[in-house]
Amino acid sequence: MDIYVGSIPFKWKDARLKEIFEVYGEVTSAKIVIDKITRQNKGFAFVQMPNDAEAKLAIESLNGAEIDERKIIVNESIPNNAGSLDKNKKKKPYTKPENKEWKPFRGNNKGRRD
Repeated sequence: MDIYVGSIPFKWKDARLKEIFEVYGEVTSAKIVIDKITRQNKGFAFVQMPNDAEAKLAIESLNGAEIDERKIIVNESIPNNAGSLDKNKKKKPYTKPENKEWKPFRGNNKGRRD
């Protein structure tokens, strides 16, 4: 199960996040989202746990818990089907409309008199 973890302290690293969730069961991965420009974490992360029962126990136990003086938010992650991130989505190639005569653009002549 994929888990969203929000409102995490900026000083946390992936290892710290994994350590917190391993108390509740096996953790497949723990990734903190990092800003490409500032190289600082964005304050949220994603954790994957293979066992759903252990994941639900971790969510119930950690949601709203205060760790390192911050109340963290822990929920089940909802998949985001953003177009730019969807690798399987194929772009349609441009096709020229049929039965259209090509005319050169002559500008907007509103209000002009020649």
